[in-house]
Amino acid sequence: MGRKFIDCREFPSDSGCSVAISADSDQELLEAAVQHAVSVHKHEDSPEFRQQLKSLFKEGTPPVERPTAHML
Repeated sequence: MGRKFIDCREFPSDSGCSVAISADSDQELLEAAVQHAVSVHKHEDSPEFRQQLKSLFKEGTPPVERPTAHML
């Protein structure tokens, strides 16, 4: 299994968050992403939210340049 990541820069936020998180396992990435989303972006942790986050995981490592923003 290769590395995966999720990148806040892909999603518009009031804070202009520039955090990108990567990990070697889906579970590790999911836990880190949920902690970040709840503590920084004030999302509510729920099974549905966790599934939504998992669907946003990408293979590889985050790019250096800011990606184009998408709506969450």
